[in-house]
Amino acid sequence: MMGIKDKQGALFSYNINLEERVREDNPLRVISRQVDFNWVRDEVVGLYGCNGNESVDPVVIIKLLILLFWDNIKSERELMRIVPERLDYLWFLGYGLDEQTPNHSVLSKARKRWGKG
Repeated sequence: MMGIKDKQGALFSYNINLEERVREDNPLRVISRQVDFNWVRDEVVGLYGCNGNESVDPVVIIKLLILLFWDNIKSERELMRIVPERLDYLWFLGYGLDEQTPNHSVLSKARKRWGKG
C-alpha cells in the first residue's frame, strides 16, 4: 500500500523548528519551491497494492535519490546514515528530529518495484 508522508508536528517540543534552522538560500529550499514532486505518486500508484503495510511515500523516495546524487554520496547506506544528521535533509524530506527515517533498503526495493522507467 502506497504511503503518503504527512508533515506532523513533534509530540514533544525541543524548541527546534527546522523551518527556521534551514537558511533561506539553501539549495534544497530552491528545489522545493521550484519542483512539485506530487507527480511521482501518480506515476507509481499502480505498482502498489491496496492492503498490507504502508510504504514510504514515493515523494520521499525520489527526494532521497536526489540527495544521493546531489551530494555525490557513495551508497544508499551512507545516505541513510547522513540523513538524521542533516537538518536541511530532514526538512527537505518532511521529517522531524524525532521521526525514524527509512531503512536504506527502501531505495533498492523502490527501484526494483518501479523498474527502469
